[in-house]
Amino acid sequence: MDDFSKTIDECLKILEENVDVLANLEMDLEDEKEDELVSNLDLHHLYDMAEDVSQTSKIKRAETNLARRQTEHL
Repeated sequence: MDDFSKTIDECLKILEENVDVLANLEMDLEDEKEDELVSNLDLHHLYDMAEDVSQTSKIKRAETNLARRQTEHL
C-alpha cells in the first residue's frame, strides 16, 4: 500500500509540474484556430466574433485556474 501512495504522489508531482505547459499548449492550439481569416463579414458578425473570442478566453482561463487549484490541493 505504501508503494501505491508513493506512485500516486509521484504522478501528482508530474502533473503539477506540467499543468502549465499543457494549458499553454492547449491555448496555443486554440489561438491557431482563431487566427483563420474570414472575408465579407458584416459589422454585427465581427462584433459577435469578438464577443465569442472574449468569452472563450475567459472560460479557458477559468478552466486553467481551476485545474491548477485542484492540483495544488491534492
